[in-house]
Amino acid sequence: MFEIAVSALLEVLKFPNLLSSLVGVLFGLFVGSIPGLTVSLGMVLMLPITYTMAPVTSFSLLLGMFCAGMSGGSISAILLNIPGTPSAAATALDGHAMARKGQAAEAIGTAVTSSFFGGMVSLVALVVVSPFIARVALNFGSAELAALVFLGLALICSFGQDSIVKGLISGVLGLIIMTVGLDPMTGTPRFTFGQVSLMNGINYLPVMIGLFAIPQIIEGTALGTEVIPHFQEKITGVFKHITKIFKYPKIKIMASLLGVGIGSVPGAGGPIAVFISYDYAKRLCKREVAEKMGTGIPEGVAAPEAANNAMCGGAMIPMLTLGIPGDPITAILLGALMVQGLTPGPLLFVDNPHFAYSVFWAFFVAMVLLLIVSLLTINIWVKLLSVPKRILLPIIAVFCVAGSYSLNNSFTDVWIMISFGLLGFLMKKYQFPVVPLLLAIVLGPTFERYVRTALLTSDGDPSIFFRRPIALVFIIIALISFFKALFSKCSDRNLSYLDTKNVL
Repeated sequence: MFEIAVSALLEVLKFPNLLSSLVGVLFGLFVGSIPGLTVSLGMVLMLPITYTMAPVTSFSLLLGMFCAGMSGGSISAILLNIPGTPSAAATALDGHAMARKGQAAEAIGTAVTSSFFGGMVSLVALVVVSPFIARVALNFGSAELAALVFLGLALICSFGQDSIVKGLISGVLGLIIMTVGLDPMTGTPRFTFGQVSLMNGINYLPVMIGLFAIPQIIEGTALGTEVIPHFQEKITGVFKHITKIFKYPKIKIMASLLGVGIGSVPGAGGPIAVFISYDYAKRLCKREVAEKMGTGIPEGVAAPEAANNAMCGGAMIPMLTLGIPGDPITAILLGALMVQGLTPGPLLFVDNPHFAYSVFWAFFVAMVLLLIVSLLTINIWVKLLSVPKRILLPIIAVFCVAGSYSLNNSFTDVWIMISFGLLGFLMKKYQFPVVPLLLAIVLGPTFERYVRTALLTSDGDPSIFFRRPIALVFIIIALISFFKALFSKCSDRNLSYLDTKNVL
């Protein structure tokens, strides 16, 4: 076995494979950092190129794109408060606040090193405990998945920074909006108002672009507000950022394990992992640090980024061991594997152990290249902040329109993006948090599908969610998380009221 592992490493380190991995990392960073361009879209564009490549070369390219694309979404989230991916919305909470304080390089350095840490933890899980995690993931039926998504939705209360009521209103509005389209079970149109273009529902990508980008553009152009943070720190090298790998170990380990565990569950998705890790990072931090989460704290960047890239390795566990893709990206990887004449599943490790180990090493090389390239290009990314807003904001607007249109080649998505942009501007003006709205729209359809499937299998008996032990555990954790955040905010408000009364 050791000889096979060494032989696979030497294969991955050949020049064509290293070059493919580097190209994948560069293209993945570009695709991930541009709002509206998804990692899955970039991989679909690259997939035909891999048909003529050797299996190890093709997977070096695709895994480089996978890892870098998931990490690249944090760049625009930190610098411009415009997440490149839905998972990066959690990074934007503290990352952009750090950039506005003049700590853009520190925020990007924390994000990159945390992504590397999470990727390494997921690689260890992929190699060592993948069969065990895969068996556990097989026990997840519709009831368990519905409870897991419910746990993600229960965190809505945590993101109402100033008002619990406003956070809940934002989340409920998102759940209402996600019902637009065809009923997933009966095919009946819901809230489409006779518009054929709304039959497919409202895609979360135009919503995400509009909620985060359009308010920035409106404030920076029409209102003249300074929305692009200034960065004055002199960046002397990359080595001081590499040391951030070892900072905040408790938070990174917790977030990485959550990312691996949730990523290994088919259909769970990255947003659940990053928002749960962000919420639990608050619990691991000291009280004075936890109270500052959302105002520009490095811990608020480290947790979601570690979970984000840990999810990459986690999602590959059921794909390689069981032939079950965990998300759209691993479905593309599964297709690429079968194009090469390889059959995923337990027999892959028996019939083609050399290739299986090559995948592990290609994942490791992709993470190392991502770390090096990201740190070496920090200066380039931060240079974006020196571009005058009269030039940068129109460019962002063009990317927003092009990205929204390219999803389905439809102007309906552009109008959705603009509409939610105006909604986001009003929400920001009246201090309603937009993250609960986005979280509800992203997770809402998944939650509805699993809940209704579970009720169908139980003939409408809702006790199925309490009779299944795993589902019951998730529900209990969700309720504890919700009410703990609720009571914590209420007690803080009462204390502040008493302090004010004493002063008076």
